[in-house]
Amino acid sequence: MTELKNLEVELSRFRLRLWAAVAFVLFCFGLLVFRLVTLQVVRHEQLATQAESNRIAVVPIVPNRGLIVDRHGMVLANNYSAYTLEITPSKVKDVEATIDALTEIVDIQPRDRRRFKRLREESKSFESIPIRTRLSDEEVARFTAQRYRFPGVDIQARLFRHYPYGELASHVLGYIGRINQREAKAMEDWPEEDQANYRGTEHIGKLGIEQSYERELHGITGVEEVETSAGGRAVRRLRSTPATPGNTVHLSIDIKLQGLIERLYGNRRGALVAIDPRNGEVLAFVSKPTFDPNLFVDGIDTENWKELNESADKPLLNRALRGTYPPGSTYKPFMALAALNTGKRSPSTIIMDNGVFLFGGHRFRSPENERGGAMDMRRAIVESSNVYFYSLANEMGVDLIHDQMAPLGFGRQTGIDLKGEVSGILPSTEWKRKTYRRPEQKKWYAGETISLGIGQGYNNFTMLQIASALGTVVSDGQRYQPRIVREIENVVTRERRIPEREALSPIKFQAGHTGLIREAMYGVTQQGTSTRVFMGAGYTSGGKTGTAQAVGLRQNEKYVASRLEEYRRDHSLYEAFAPVDAPRVALAVIVENAGFGAAAAAPIARRVLDYLLLGLYPSEEDIALVQQGKGVAPIGTPRRVEDVPLPRRMDAFGADVPLTVVGAASSAAARPTPAASREQP
Repeated sequence: MTELKNLEVELSRFRLRLWAAVAFVLFCFGLLVFRLVTLQVVRHEQLATQAESNRIAVVPIVPNRGLIVDRHGMVLANNYSAYTLEITPSKVKDVEATIDALTEIVDIQPRDRRRFKRLREESKSFESIPIRTRLSDEEVARFTAQRYRFPGVDIQARLFRHYPYGELASHVLGYIGRINQREAKAMEDWPEEDQANYRGTEHIGKLGIEQSYERELHGITGVEEVETSAGGRAVRRLRSTPATPGNTVHLSIDIKLQGLIERLYGNRRGALVAIDPRNGEVLAFVSKPTFDPNLFVDGIDTENWKELNESADKPLLNRALRGTYPPGSTYKPFMALAALNTGKRSPSTIIMDNGVFLFGGHRFRSPENERGGAMDMRRAIVESSNVYFYSLANEMGVDLIHDQMAPLGFGRQTGIDLKGEVSGILPSTEWKRKTYRRPEQKKWYAGETISLGIGQGYNNFTMLQIASALGTVVSDGQRYQPRIVREIENVVTRERRIPEREALSPIKFQAGHTGLIREAMYGVTQQGTSTRVFMGAGYTSGGKTGTAQAVGLRQNEKYVASRLEEYRRDHSLYEAFAPVDAPRVALAVIVENAGFGAAAAAPIARRVLDYLLLGLYPSEEDIALVQQGKGVAPIGTPRRVEDVPLPRRMDAFGADVPLTVVGAASSAAARPTPAASREQP
């Protein structure tokens, strides 16, 4: 039986399906139109910005780090460009296998691997880390030819810091190193503007001037807008704002004088600080032994770090800034001034010195070679009478001594423009109460006061504090914060400015009191313990020798240096100022474990004053004797400072470099003028 279709019904169904399809198409088309309007009209500005951002990469331009120069414009820290081979761990499947393969192309030593491993631990996985620095042109060419084999490995041209004088003045200059995780964390608290200025920067100042003047030396980071392809490869540069190099930092030290002093120490340990008492400028700032800051620039290797860090001589310790020592007899002039200020002693008060001071059943001794006899204040300083100052300390008491010494800067930071300064110890009853835990330790005993009078006991100061205090006394109470940076020069405008410093109110001394101290210290060089060292000097100077115990002795124990290990022997100290009538230099020097102050420390001080006041540089035979601790008055024929060449300068590859001077003409007036400096005692 044949089924007859209803054509009208079928047609109706077809039309329904057709209209449904049309409606669906129109609906979809409407959605497309709606989306198009949304993207092209409603969100046009937002999406256009995103597209532009995807097309344009903003790359930071790291500025050249500023130069550091001495007072005569000699360059002490500069920059050089070199190629580095770098690995981005996040883009490399097997880092160790990649390094193994790279060794077939470039020379990669085990120390390079160890440094890479350490830097990798301190860095993020997406940061590129150097596996080799300072590639030769041949190595660059070899790697470039096979670069396709090493995804995630590339060659970068980078600027590196360089210190052409190597170990010379390393504690003053400090060094730069890669920003570690602790420093990166601290940077997160910086203002946004400062954080932006360090984008792209991998190194930061770690010690010395490099750290203390980081903001001046870093410069201002530039930016470069680069058009990139879909694959992220740069196509063309669209716009750039150049980086502004860091400022040039001019120091007050003379690198030739600094080099001379470090030579005079030889292999011995110690520190010397010389200050201009008229303005607080630091003329020399020496800590021995030193280290080579170039080792730290691109990451120090394990062997060198271990050698520096574990050495018994502690070359990384800045002894001028952080080394504290008993001042020994160099403390006696300050004690005498305190006695005058408080009225505890008059200049004519006589104390009989029979070689021993008895207190509470204890015998406080004097050196066997001390003359003894009737001592007034001047003679007690000139002949360094221990008994005189034992009795003075007993009369004054610890708290009065503290109150008189604190304004001179003892036991507190001087405010020098270097980070990391320590305070030292100026004892008092309150200090002991806060320092110790057990009740019996908190109590101050009268017998502990006695040795304070000769700079022993709890007294511990830096050479910087002693030199600064001496400068205050010889300038009749005028105080200045010590400053190593003399000027900061803007590299764009060439304008120079003097860094801000805190104004210190003067200490009101009676002129007769400070005059007596200066005259007594002058007597030390004419009749006292440093007479032989300053014989024939072409200027007048005052000084005071000091011998400070490195370890304590029992009451009846006799000190014999030859029977003790070197590190247990007494320290040799000397403080000096010159000329006597109008001081232009005040210095303090210590030679560790070198014995009597006149034997090791005073000869170094004499050569420094000869350099600064007379423009004289010692002969080579004289330098050799001072290095051995056998120097007295200079021997041989001294040379004019300007006739002596600067210490050797080397580039980053060990080759000698020519003299580099920045602004020499403007600083020439700072050099010593021998004819105008001569004074007859």
